[in-house]
Amino acid sequence: MQDSKKEIISWALYDWANSAFATTVMAAFFPIFFSQYWSAGSSAESTFFLGLGNSIESLAVAAISPVLGAIADRGSYRKKLLILFAFLGAVMTICLSFVGMGMWQYAMLLYIIANIGFAGANTMYDSLLPSVASEKKVDFVSSLGYSLGYIGGGLLFLINVLMYIMPERFGLADGVMSVKVSYAMVGIWWAVFTIPLILFVKEGKGERLSIKAAVQEGFSEIYKTLKALRTLRNTGLFLVAYWCYIDGVDTIIRMATDYGTAIGFSSESLIVALLITQFVAFPSAILYNIFGRKAGVKKALLVAVGAYVVIAVFGFFMTKEIHFYLLACCIGLFQGGIQALSRSYYTRLIPKEHASEFYGFFNMLGKFAAIIGPLLIGVVSLMTGEQRYGILSLIILFIVGGVLLAKVDEKSAGSEIEAYRKTK
Repeated sequence: MQDSKKEIISWALYDWANSAFATTVMAAFFPIFFSQYWSAGSSAESTFFLGLGNSIESLAVAAISPVLGAIADRGSYRKKLLILFAFLGAVMTICLSFVGMGMWQYAMLLYIIANIGFAGANTMYDSLLPSVASEKKVDFVSSLGYSLGYIGGGLLFLINVLMYIMPERFGLADGVMSVKVSYAMVGIWWAVFTIPLILFVKEGKGERLSIKAAVQEGFSEIYKTLKALRTLRNTGLFLVAYWCYIDGVDTIIRMATDYGTAIGFSSESLIVALLITQFVAFPSAILYNIFGRKAGVKKALLVAVGAYVVIAVFGFFMTKEIHFYLLACCIGLFQGGIQALSRSYYTRLIPKEHASEFYGFFNMLGKFAAIIGPLLIGVVSLMTGEQRYGILSLIILFIVGGVLLAKVDEKSAGSEIEAYRKTK
C-alpha cells in the first residue's frame, strides 16, 4: 500500500544506513587516508589513482545497473538484490580496517568492491520509491530519504571525527586506529539500519522466475529499454542531462577532500567542512523540496545546476580555509536538493510498471558520468600538476546538463508514456 508511514520511514532509513559510507568513507576518511597512510605517491599521483579507482568502480556499476534493474522487474528480486549489495558493501567496508600502511592496492580493491555494493543497492533502493510513495508524495518521500541520510550519516561522522581528534577519550591509540575503527563502525551501521527496509517495505508481486530465467529476461529488457527511449524522447533527454550534471556533483562529493589536501588544508579543517556540509544539507533537502513545489521541480533543478557552476568557479579561486567552509555551506544547500529532486522528477518521465528497469538506466548513466569526472580531474591534475584546473573543467558538464534539462517537457513525456504503453 502506497504512502504507509511505516513503509515510508523504513524505506527512508536506508538512506540513513548507507549515507554513513558516503560521508565517513567516500567523502572523508578514504581520500585522506589514501594519500597520507596507504600512500600512492605524490599528491598528483594520489589524486590520479583515487580518480582511477572511482572510475573503475563506476564503470563496473554502469555495466551491471540496467541488467540488475531488468532482473528485479521480471523476477521481483529488488529486495533480495538490495540485501546482497548492501551487505557486500558493509562487509568490504569493515575489511578496510585491516589494511596496513602502504598497502594502497588492497585498500583500493576493497574500496571499489564496497562502492559496487553501495551503488548496486542504490539501484534497487531507488526502484522501490514508486512502490512506497504515490505521485503526490514522491517528491517529499525522496527528499525525506536524503534528509535522513544527511542527518544519520552526519551523526556517525561526528562520532568518528571526535574519535579521530581525541582518540584517547575513546580508548584508542591514535588517529590511525580511530579511522580503522570508524570503517568497522560504518559497516555495522550500514547493515543494522538496512533491517527496517528488509522487514517492512513490500516490493509488490511480480513473475516468480528463476535467477537464470530472470537474467535472460533482463538482457532482453535492456534492448527493449534502449528501443523504448526512441519513443520516450523526453525521458532520454532527461537521462542525458542528468548524466552531465550529476557527473560534476558526484565528482565534487568524491574528490573534495583530496582537492583540499592537495592545496594545503589540514585534515581537521577538511573534516570540519564535511560536517558543515552534512548538517547544512539535512534541512536544505527538505526546504529545497518546498522550493521545488512552489517554483516547479524542473526550475528548482535548473537553479541547483546553476549554483554548481558558481561552486566550481569558487573552488578554483579558493585559497583559505574559511573559503573551504563557505564552499561546504554552498554545497550543502544544493547537494540534497539536486539529488532528491532528480530522483523524484524521473518518476514522472517513466512507465511505473518498468520502474526498476528504467532506474537501472538512471543509475547506469549516473555511473558512466562518474567515470568521466574523477578520471578527468585526475588526468588534468597529473598533466598540469595543479588540481585547480580539474575542478574548473567540471563547469562544462553543468552547463551542458542545464541546457538539455531546460528542453525536457513533462507534459509531452506523459503523452509519450501513454503511446509507449499502447505498443506493449
